[in-house]
Amino acid sequence: MSSPSKRRDMDVMKLMMSDYTVETINDGLNEFNVEFHGPKESLYEGGVWKIRVELPDAYPYKSPSIGFVNKIYHPNVDEMSGSVCLDVINQSWSPMFDLLNVFEVFLPQLLLYPNPSDPLNGDAASLMMKDRKQYDQKVKEYCERYAKKEHISNSRAEEDSDDEEISVEGSESSDDDEIAGHADP
Repeated sequence: MSSPSKRRDMDVMKLMMSDYTVETINDGLNEFNVEFHGPKESLYEGGVWKIRVELPDAYPYKSPSIGFVNKIYHPNVDEMSGSVCLDVINQSWSPMFDLLNVFEVFLPQLLLYPNPSDPLNGDAASLMMKDRKQYDQKVKEYCERYAKKEHISNSRAEEDSDDEEISVEGSESSDDDEIAGHADP
């Protein structure tokens, strides 16, 4: 086992053994979701997000890819994709950092100290600079609407049930279709 993969396994295991709920994707340790709670004494307190983490093969020498799965209103998070604009992850990542740093330091700092001058969500940045009270209210509204425990535990189930509804609707057919389907004398 090479050094980067040992380190990756060790970092993921450390995260799993901490207070974070980690859900692996495709039975590997390269992709997983982490349950993340908004920091205390912030606008995001009480919010719960599912964070998608993808580790490149060269981790820890290359930074992880981090994104919010459920919606969050923040100047440095793209509202549609959930991508995070965080300098320490995108530009100044170091192999000295690990996944616990991401969840215990970097993401809480991002939520506590948004940077509207380097936005991924221009609307949030603009509102934050123009009308802080309205911005604060919108953040809390998003937390209430999209960042509750049931939103992250149901997000995968909802996707599955949507697929089922589509396939059930697609399989409904009239009697004419049935007859046409059995035209093999």
